Amino acid sequence: MVVLALDTTTSAGSCALLRDDDLVRVQASDQSRPQASRLPGELAAMLEREGVALPEIDILAVGIGPGSFTGLRVGIATMQGLAIALSRPLFGISAFDALASIAFGGSGTNGSPDPPHVHVATWVDAWRGEVYAALYHNGREIEPPTVDLPEHLLQTFVGRPMLFTGDGAAMYRATISAVLGHRAEFTEPVAPLLAGAMGTLAAREFRAGQRPLPHAIRPLYVRRSDAELARDRS
Repeated sequence: MVVLALDTTTSAGSCALLRDDDLVRVQASDQSRPQASRLPGELAAMLEREGVALPEIDILAVGIGPGSFTGLRVGIATMQGLAIALSRPLFGISAFDALASIAFGGSGTNGSPDPPHVHVATWVDAWRGEVYAALYHNGREIEPPTVDLPEHLLQTFVGRPMLFTGDGAAMYRATISAVLGHRAEFTEPVAPLLAGAMGTLAAREFRAGQRPLPHAIRPLYVRRSDAELARDRS
């Protein structure tokens, strides 16, 4: 089974190619160019480099958020176009689920396996001094996605061992450590590329019998767009 995955939920972004359970390649996007112009070329170049033709792809995966509204729309539209052209299922994977799967499958900064009692805080940069956040335990989401100031979120974590991951955690690492001290650990790297994990999660859902249609993808925005807020104020 060949999986093509794309993540545009973070400023870094990434794309990945998987064959069966093996990650063939994952690469970061070129942040110096607009996503709309770089994405088709980056995907095509990766497939050519690995000698994979488009018809060989069995399933596609795309990050649904949270993240930049523009980035999500461009990424989802790109993969929807491919899925429709190839008549392949398209799986929408949240950045939170991808981050949590990496955290629970890896190790913290101390190099030892993550103990099952540790809670994993997935933080994605939300700009404006805020982060998109969700909380996981034993691989399962136990607190739904929200957007808030890091200082507010950290007050609910005091006294608990926590493992932080995501570009939001990387951005506010000093704040996290100041509030939680030795109770806070971080994945290595703190902000991993997510496309590979998204592809793995999509393959798992495919094997479970799911076959989502391209038009069924729904972005996970968490925060309402500036346009919506302005419309309500008018």
